[in-house]
Amino acid sequence: MTTDPRTLAIINDLRKLPAEAPWAEFKENNPDGQMIGKLISALSNSARVADQHFGYVVWGVRDGDHSAIGTTFEPGTRKENGQPLDLWLAQRLQPAIDFKFETVDYHGTRLILLTIPAAMTAPVEFDRSAYIRIGSATPRLSEHPERLRALWAKLQPYAWETGIAAQFLTGDQVLARLDYASYFDLTAQPLPDNRAGIFDRLLADRLVQQDAGGHWNITNLGAVLFAKRLSDFAPAIARKAVRFVAYDGMSRANTVTHRQDGQRGYAAGFKGLVDYIDGLLPRNEHIGKAFREDRPLYPSIAIRELVANALIHQDMTVGGAGPLIELFADRMEITNPGQPLVSPDRFLDLPPRSRNEALASLMRRMRLCEEQGTGIDKVIFAVELHQLPPPDFRTEGDAVRAVLFAPRRFAEMTPEERIRACYQHAALKFVSGQRMKNSTLCERFGIDPKNASQASVIIGQCQKAGLIRPADPTHPRAGYVPFWA
Repeated sequence: MTTDPRTLAIINDLRKLPAEAPWAEFKENNPDGQMIGKLISALSNSARVADQHFGYVVWGVRDGDHSAIGTTFEPGTRKENGQPLDLWLAQRLQPAIDFKFETVDYHGTRLILLTIPAAMTAPVEFDRSAYIRIGSATPRLSEHPERLRALWAKLQPYAWETGIAAQFLTGDQVLARLDYASYFDLTAQPLPDNRAGIFDRLLADRLVQQDAGGHWNITNLGAVLFAKRLSDFAPAIARKAVRFVAYDGMSRANTVTHRQDGQRGYAAGFKGLVDYIDGLLPRNEHIGKAFREDRPLYPSIAIRELVANALIHQDMTVGGAGPLIELFADRMEITNPGQPLVSPDRFLDLPPRSRNEALASLMRRMRLCEEQGTGIDKVIFAVELHQLPPPDFRTEGDAVRAVLFAPRRFAEMTPEERIRACYQHAALKFVSGQRMKNSTLCERFGIDPKNASQASVIIGQCQKAGLIRPADPTHPRAGYVPFWA
């Protein structure tokens, strides 16, 4: 029997409701399994419509005046068709949800609290029927199409970011865990002179949520962006920290020279991470037409954008994995967990699709990444300006990997790299309102115009690979466009 402070605070708040809410129900001793199954479905669906994270059933509270009178209901020993009640219910609920019965010592009175997570990806069904709460009735959801539409409208934008990273915290505990000063600085907002103002802004950007009894929850979004220490949170958050590893050779078998496991949230620690990487990079005195006496081996804008992309586009639901940045003698690899939502060969032209829209929106607002749809353009532009081998975007198992290569002369590039560079150059020209020509490809590779036939060979190979085509077959001098144009 629990006396957990948060559980007691939840019951206190529920008892203060003027009447049963669509996501809250009071019972005295009714233990019927069919009734409970329908209620779980109805309250889960209704909670999502009402923007609540949980629905609740309390046994032992009188419906009329919400007095705590106690209950004889014993969910731990209750059987349905010879099965334990919780197992019987779980087998009949789809999608599966993590409901929980608790026996509560409520100031000396025995109550039962059933906590039901709000529907997340689809309406919750019991015995293949979804239910909804309307007043004190629990009808089938299919009988009320307007409510079904309202539920689906709420389900569509549901995302990992709105989940709870830490719950039932005091205001002091929230401010101790989040770098709220960085939030106000990065979003260019003045720091309020009182706590209420601070929490109003954190709440508006969904970094925190109100919990029971005047307490607060930190959302996954708040934790992953602004945690002072990601290790202060559960492993599902802590393992999303960015890892950086540098090797003294060209493979992972070589000696590790530098390693850093990020502890701060992405936004709070982004500048420090990029500066740390930049400080480790060798300097190159001359890189083609982008000559500078003190330039890092890789363009800073390319590193910044690819790191930001890895943070934004990762699949947060992949357990035990976070973004990984690896520096080798001849390349840099940036990997994020999750299958791409857009084919890697279309990263440049297709509108980006992000699993983490709230995170992406805040990162753009804080100018930690480029405007939507322009990041990869800038990466390829910078690579071409520095006449580096073309970046490689590919799927590796259940992850996406972007590879930047160290400077190499045109003669040292592989045939595959030349073809990939030709395709990326054609795509970059097209999205810029231009067309690739033999002369522009010579410029991209640093080929002397006297040797323009080398560019012609590459264009022919790229056409044969099906990656580009003539812009106008009847006018060969019109240039070339990517295959999807």
